Amino acid sequence: MATSPSVALAPPAAEPRSSKLKIVIPVAVLACAIAGGGGYYFMSQRSSAASAAPATPAPAPEKPIFVPLEALTVNVQSEGRSRFLHVGMALKVRDEQAKAHVVEYMPEVRSRLLLLLSNRPPESLVTTEDKARLAEEIRLELSRPLGAGLPAQEISSVSFNTFVVQ
Repeated sequence: MATSPSVALAPPAAEPRSSKLKIVIPVAVLACAIAGGGGYYFMSQRSSAASAAPATPAPAPEKPIFVPLEALTVNVQSEGRSRFLHVGMALKVRDEQAKAHVVEYMPEVRSRLLLLLSNRPPESLVTTEDKARLAEEIRLELSRPLGAGLPAQEISSVSFNTFVVQ
């Protein structure tokens, strides 16, 4: 029995598989590296844009400046009975200079308020609309110049903190 030298055993099948793994693994590692690098780049761009936005904060709203007034008590019109109005309020002004001006001229402010509030019929001071109308009248009256040659006051609103008609 003669053996033929031309018959050789076939190489194992593992060789083609290992050559595919030699190509697939580096490609997969490279794809993951590119994806990770791209993700890092885009996230760093987003965070730098987000950190640049708070560098210019929105302006804070102005703090309101109020001038509290002592409560006033005045007689109101009445038919045969003595009735009065007891009212406490605060004036909202534009700045500290306007506040100082109102405080400096407080006797004039109180006098104007007493004249405006006295001898009103009590029925005209009952509803919310009546009180809002009165607040606007007070604002307009106190916005007029407090002295000769002085500028007008810039009173933006009047707030009541006490309001009793009896």
